[in-house]
Amino acid sequence: MKELLVKPVRYAVPALDKALDVLEFLASQTRPLTQAEIAQGLGRSANEIYRILVNLEGRGYLIRDEVSGGYRISLKLYNLSHGIEPIALIRQVALPHMEDLAVQLGVSCYLSILYQSQTMVLIHANSPSPVSLNVREGSLFSTLNSVPGNVLLAHSNEEVKSMILAREASYETYSDKQKHSLNKRWQAIAETGIYSASSELADGVYEYSAIVGAVADKVIAALTIPSLSTTLIKNLDKDSVEAQVKQTAGKIAAQLSKG
Repeated sequence: MKELLVKPVRYAVPALDKALDVLEFLASQTRPLTQAEIAQGLGRSANEIYRILVNLEGRGYLIRDEVSGGYRISLKLYNLSHGIEPIALIRQVALPHMEDLAVQLGVSCYLSILYQSQTMVLIHANSPSPVSLNVREGSLFSTLNSVPGNVLLAHSNEEVKSMILAREASYETYSDKQKHSLNKRWQAIAETGIYSASSELADGVYEYSAIVGAVADKVIAALTIPSLSTTLIKNLDKDSVEAQVKQTAGKIAAQLSKG
């Protein structure tokens, strides 16, 4: 989804920039924050963001606790995002297939897309098991250092791939040998449409990820199953798990191509 990559800002709109800074900052927090805490986190004065907070609250984007005075993000942005095409279409098509896969394997799964050169979790399907991994929708991960990110990179055209790697600070520290190894990995993923490896972002987690779509398609996503160590392999071998993930990804892609 190339249109979701960052585009250069052409015109400065200070008030809008401040409002977006507030929303993005609060979205990354785990608890409500006061006006002073938000100002400190953004490196601005409390007076500078006062009107921004009042207006965002008035429009329903923020909720203010009457006792503590802390602000938190409301569900308005979440609800708005789910009404945007093609996101609404992807969710409508993908979720039933993902829920079936979660039931079949007894684990959760999630769908990711490229967003501002990062890998964003768009949809999560819960596992029917009492214990499973939960990946929060809207979470952003390094594209270079995540399993689904590597799947998306492998199936991106050269322009998009170069744009993403230019924003990955760690990539510049890689040796020529490491870069060559990455290119070989992406070539293999592009040929098979599947990639499984230990997560670089969470210890003890092994992930299976398959491409949904193709380079020429309007929608390219990665369907991923996160598993605690070798939980899945106790009941199914690696090839069987990969086959089921790939099959489900194919069903989603086929239905989306008709939409």
